[in-house]
Amino acid sequence: MRFRNRYVLLTDILLIIVAVMGSYILRLELLEDFLRYYWQGALWWIAAALLVKPLVYYFFGLYRRLWIYASISELKLIAAAVTVSSLIVGAIILILYSFQAFGPGFSRSALAIDWLLSLVLVGGSRLALRIVAESKMPRADGKRRDVLVIGAGDAGALVVREMQKSRHTDMNPVGFLDDDPAKRGQILLGVPVIGAIKDLSHIVDITHVDEVIIAIPSAPGRVVRLVSDVCRLKGIPFRTMPGIYELLGGKVSVSRLREVDITDLLRREPARIHEEWIGAALKDKRVLVTGAGGSIGRELCRQIARWKPAELVLLGHGENSIFEALLELKADYPHLELIPVIADVRDRQRLEAVFAAQRPQVVFHAAAHKHVPLMEINVEEAVANNILGTHNVVETADRCGVERLVLISTDKAVHPANVYGATKRMAEMVVLDAARRTGNAFSVVRFGNVLGSRGSVVPLFKRMIAAGGPLQITHPDMERFFMTIPEAVHLVLQAAAMGEGGEAFLLNMGEQVRILDLAEDLIRLSGLEPGRDIEIEFTGIRPGEKLREELWEGDKTYDKTAHPDVFRSTGEDMADEATVRATLERLADLVAASQPEAIIDLLDEVVPGSAIRENLRPKDVMDVV
Repeated sequence: MRFRNRYVLLTDILLIIVAVMGSYILRLELLEDFLRYYWQGALWWIAAALLVKPLVYYFFGLYRRLWIYASISELKLIAAAVTVSSLIVGAIILILYSFQAFGPGFSRSALAIDWLLSLVLVGGSRLALRIVAESKMPRADGKRRDVLVIGAGDAGALVVREMQKSRHTDMNPVGFLDDDPAKRGQILLGVPVIGAIKDLSHIVDITHVDEVIIAIPSAPGRVVRLVSDVCRLKGIPFRTMPGIYELLGGKVSVSRLREVDITDLLRREPARIHEEWIGAALKDKRVLVTGAGGSIGRELCRQIARWKPAELVLLGHGENSIFEALLELKADYPHLELIPVIADVRDRQRLEAVFAAQRPQVVFHAAAHKHVPLMEINVEEAVANNILGTHNVVETADRCGVERLVLISTDKAVHPANVYGATKRMAEMVVLDAARRTGNAFSVVRFGNVLGSRGSVVPLFKRMIAAGGPLQITHPDMERFFMTIPEAVHLVLQAAAMGEGGEAFLLNMGEQVRILDLAEDLIRLSGLEPGRDIEIEFTGIRPGEKLREELWEGDKTYDKTAHPDVFRSTGEDMADEATVRATLERLADLVAASQPEAIIDLLDEVVPGSAIRENLRPKDVMDVV
């Protein structure tokens, strides 16, 4: 049901008159006093109110709102509009009274009564529109499903309010579960808090709910896992709200419910977010992201866009991925200056032209070849893109006066056992050497695997499950650090904001996760059972793989920063400037001559802890998946 705003305007005109007359009636004891002394002032007051108040209401947008969806923010707007208009009308009436424009009868206290009545009448009329509209909305057909909501906080209240407000949903909230003892036994939006989360199994049995919804964006993985395990055993559907870092990334809204994913089971409790640092580093800045079409690059663009940079340059080699990223960002941030650039970081002249035209102040270098087995058999490409491309970006940034540059690196750069890891460690050395030489705020951020990135293990496992199996794992004891893409990128931005130059920042990835456990969780989330519905096969460790990764070297010390999930190292092993420059020149010659064996030997010689040759198995280098 919709109400045309012209009817709202006509109603306001009537209510303005009612408020003025009502203020006199409430102020005066006798009607004859009004007729004898105050009627002239009342007419002037009504005239001024009819001229001023509708205009002020219009200015505040009170006639551009769909009042059937009114909320607290609209009530605040009404209060502001009524207050401003009453002050203006009051000032006009007092001026007219001082010039004796009407008779001697005037009551200043009636002005306050008019303000109060206007507030009640204008707000009440709009609230009535919503009540009437909601009462006339048709309910969803069929039996309503009873829903149990995990979390009686702001997010839980939002979910329940949506269920109650929407007449097209068939969900009926019957209770909350929350671990806060102070909330136990309380009632939120007419729904009782009936227990703690650990009581889920028992409460499901006695309430016979049809669905469970996890409404805690900051819930750690152990809570999500507990709920999902209970619901799976009971055969009850369960869904969740997005995690806090997904919300920070702007990918989804807080009210968007979805199926529980593997990323939810591996959530960590979010640390304190120092958003003011990020804002200071990005707001009103010209920011450029290389590899902007990739998983990390696109998420960087999403989160950077929240901070209202002066412009955001999306630089990438793949036109389709850049085009998709551009469409998404334009839809979400229509007023942001977005500049798509198709360019290859290996092309120094093209980079210099782009930097000269756009004059970026902050650069995030995320462009890289990253698939470990593929890089084992494409050594020249790995070096050309990951090392020489990084050198091009760094040198161009220095010449063009870039204030801050951040290289996105990897845990595979520590004691690298493969070409990819060694190229990323060499790229770190290039960035840190430039920071030392120039004094620029160039830094490195190093972290482990991100869940769901292109070419990562999770999408691969999902394809295997969809095909009916078997699900192939290299080794039963294989472990990796994992972090969601939004969380990793948020911490990258935190680290970038702290960088003063020459630091290697390391993100706290938590405990390593067994790939076998990850695979079994994915199978169960698909509604299947490992070993019964989907077989798991072990294929053997691939070239360049380790059983466990390392984020830091055992003999190094790492300092805490103001953020508990970000550590700083200022003592990374670095070659001197002459060695770095000579190595880059030698690598460029070897790439041009296509000599992968010589490249591997040089990387093992120059990169600290590198052992590519030791781990390379030439007979099975084609085993890339």
